[in-house]
Amino acid sequence: MVFRDSLKEPKMKADGAEYEPPPAMSGLQGHVPVKPTMSFNHDRSVPQDDWHLLAYILLANKTNMKGVDQSLLDKEVCALSFGYIGLNGKKPFIVSRSGENHDGQGSDNSLLPGLNDDMALDILARSSRSDYPNLACLNRKFRSLISSGYLYKLRRQLGVIEHWVYLACNMMPWEAFDPVRQKWMRLPRIPCDDCFTCADKESLAVGTELLVFGRELSGFAIWMYSLINHDWSRCPLMNLPRCLFGSSSLGEIAIVAGGSDKNGNVLKSAELYNSELGTWQTLPDMNFPRKLCSGFFMDGKFYVIGGMSSHTDCLTCGEEYNIETRTWRRIENMYPGINAGTFHPAMRSPPLVAVVNNQLYSADQATNQVKKYDKINNSWNVVKGLPVRADSSNGWGLAFKACGNSLLVIGAGGHGGRDDGVIVLHSWDPEDGNRDGPEWNVLAVKERAGAFVYNCAVMGC
Repeated sequence: MVFRDSLKEPKMKADGAEYEPPPAMSGLQGHVPVKPTMSFNHDRSVPQDDWHLLAYILLANKTNMKGVDQSLLDKEVCALSFGYIGLNGKKPFIVSRSGENHDGQGSDNSLLPGLNDDMALDILARSSRSDYPNLACLNRKFRSLISSGYLYKLRRQLGVIEHWVYLACNMMPWEAFDPVRQKWMRLPRIPCDDCFTCADKESLAVGTELLVFGRELSGFAIWMYSLINHDWSRCPLMNLPRCLFGSSSLGEIAIVAGGSDKNGNVLKSAELYNSELGTWQTLPDMNFPRKLCSGFFMDGKFYVIGGMSSHTDCLTCGEEYNIETRTWRRIENMYPGINAGTFHPAMRSPPLVAVVNNQLYSADQATNQVKKYDKINNSWNVVKGLPVRADSSNGWGLAFKACGNSLLVIGAGGHGGRDDGVIVLHSWDPEDGNRDGPEWNVLAVKERAGAFVYNCAVMGC
């Protein structure tokens, strides 16, 4: 995966986050440059380059244009009459090569004049979701389309997925990171009470939602950030609220299992969350109660490993949940030895695990090594060393996540001897090789972020 440097372009405010506009596309010949500007809701300004956005999308959409020469593609773009997108008063208009002006809505009320809506929606769905806030500024029709969430459903049908990383470090607000565009975007602050802000929290990305679990003065609470609305709202509570649970998501659903209730009792119950319906469904109980465990999906099934069945007893077995049969299967010694260490088990973090291409990896807190699970032999093999130390804080403050085809390790320092206050995002593609393969790549460096990753989630949509 290739990542380019951040572009030094003017930033714009969009729905509670900062966005950088896309660069102007080269290769569009015969266009007369002008400098339109527009204000939207009194706090947004759209630079000139944003009005080349639709032509940019057409050029960037290579999925159905394999083998097409670039110069031929440029001519086809011009033939579609997207010569230039500018402003006429308050409404955007399109100037064709012949100079004829067309209202932004189009004479046939189509999304993109010259294309039927099916083709236009296909193009928009395949464009980067970083561009959606800019597209929403073009006219009401685009804004309505994007705010409806339909494009994300269409992306799911087409198999178009972009993975963004969501981080919460120290007391800073949540931030989102787009690895392809190398952009950081700050989310609005959660409108919670001080108890929720200061207490321990857990997070989970499912569908187009980021769920943050914690405690308020009144008890357990779940706050939900919507990628569509770009705002926080309360999420319905679980049927049996809990903390210290294992969880993972698969598309529009997520499963949480185990944990502790408000009285500290260790649970063996599990629940399924449907992000499209906003509902929790109680699932059959696991074979054993466990807290401080980790969950993940692999081969279409949900797994829970590690954790403690009481305040003193660790679990080395795992459990597999079959969604179709609604049954749990115990797997002996699925997580043995990795919990080894000199500290009390309750002081260690839950297992740091991630699944890439249906292969399970773990970051061993005690040995600072990445291990891969052998499904056939039910064993673990060392594949690589970690780029940062996990043993210094017993695995806490470190994120180990899957991001597309890569593994991410996010933690403090470990890059050029930097001081505290710097969070570094390291990435590695397991297909590049194992122990003797390429080193970890520094994906991004976040300055003044503190020295501790409190929460991290990767959203793919």
